[in-house]
Formats: sequence, structure tokens, C-alpha cells
Amino acid sequence: MSKDNKVSKQEKAKIVMTVLRGEQTINEIASQYSVHPNLISRWKQRAVNNMAELFDDEREKLDRGAYREQAHKIEQLEKLVGQREYELDWLKKNYPSSATAEKSKLVDRENSSITLGRQTELLGVSRSSLYSH
Repeated sequence: MSKDNKVSKQEKAKIVMTVLRGEQTINEIASQYSVHPNLISRWKQRAVNNMAELFDDEREKLDRGAYREQAHKIEQLEKLVGQREYELDWLKKNYPSSATAEKSKLVDRENSSITLGRQTELLGVSRSSLYSH
């Protein structure tokens, strides 16, 4: 195990914990694990430098303003979708009194945003009624 990339994370943690306990010198530990003492010193330094991050509050990493803004946008979109669903239901309920031929005239065959099938579904007419007139 003479190279840094051949030692697993778990093994590095075990070696660094041994160093931090202070029961053996770095040279003794290096000999025991067949790792160069300089590597052990680097791992120890990295561990000590990053130890404070173990105690970071993950909630602090969130950008509160961006989170509130996104939540507000989602709320607005849900409200808009709900309004559209209500309007569509109202239209379907109040429009069926019209004759099928009259409804079929409302279909826009040039509209590429709403398919013919969806238009006929929204108007409450069968798609085949478009071709019988």
C-alpha cells in the first residue's frame, strides 16, 4: 500500500484515528500499515482541517430566499392549474347544450399546440364527427 489511491477510505480513517489517539508514532503506524509517513501526515492534516464540517447544520446550507421564492412560484402555479381545471370543468358542464355540429366548428385544425383529439375531448364531441360534416 505505497500509493495514496490504493488505500480505501475506511482504511485511511482507521489509520488517522490511530494517529489521533497518539498511542504510536506516525513512523510506527506507517510501518504497521505499509504506508509512507508523509501520506499519513497528509491524511491527518486533511482530517483535522475538515473536522469542523462534520458538525455543520445541513439546513444552513440551503439558501432560504431561493427556497421561499421557489415555494411561492410552486404555490402560484398550483393555484393557476387549479383555476384552469375549475374553468374547464365549468365549460364542459355548461357547454353541452350546444349542438355537435356547432361544437365541431370550434375545432381548429391548424392549431399545432392542441391536438385534434384533445380539442374534441375538450368540446365533448367525438373525433369522427369532424369528418362527417
